[in-house]
Amino acid sequence: MSSTIAVVDQGQPIAFSFDDMMRYHGPAAPGGVAHAFKVLERALALLEPDGSPERRELTIETAFGGPGARDAFELVTRAVTDERYVVDPRLERPERGRTLERFVFRVGYRDRAVTLLVREGWVPDEFIELARREPRTTEEDDRLAVLKREMADRVMSAPAIDVYDATDVT
Repeated sequence: MSSTIAVVDQGQPIAFSFDDMMRYHGPAAPGGVAHAFKVLERALALLEPDGSPERRELTIETAFGGPGARDAFELVTRAVTDERYVVDPRLERPERGRTLERFVFRVGYRDRAVTLLVREGWVPDEFIELARREPRTTEEDDRLAVLKREMADRVMSAPAIDVYDATDVT
């Protein structure tokens, strides 16, 4: 398990920690930031095992529209700014159930790509239920904030290979 995500920008190595990602995003969605960190940790090891990838050559397609993940991907890859980040509901996997259906990430690098699916047990059903409920009460917002932090802590304490399955490695 790495403590940073390393990339290269025009020949200059750059590494980003979870804390860097949280500072960029802010406190709102630590769970999404943690998931993006693990997605990148898992995908980059498969796509560029001999070194750090060029950050502006990474692409991300996902069914997950959370702002924490989006901001974490943007910080590391600049994919949002450069229009290489796409939220596509067609990537949803409804057969995985309401809780897991949107945790699908396709990360590409040059001529290679990998699809990552979150494993069972990393996203609580209660989290999804509260996150999608509108409107929420103050108590529900408070509970959701606790669930986000707990999920982030749990995800960040595990190796990426335990959190995400890799499929369709090309």
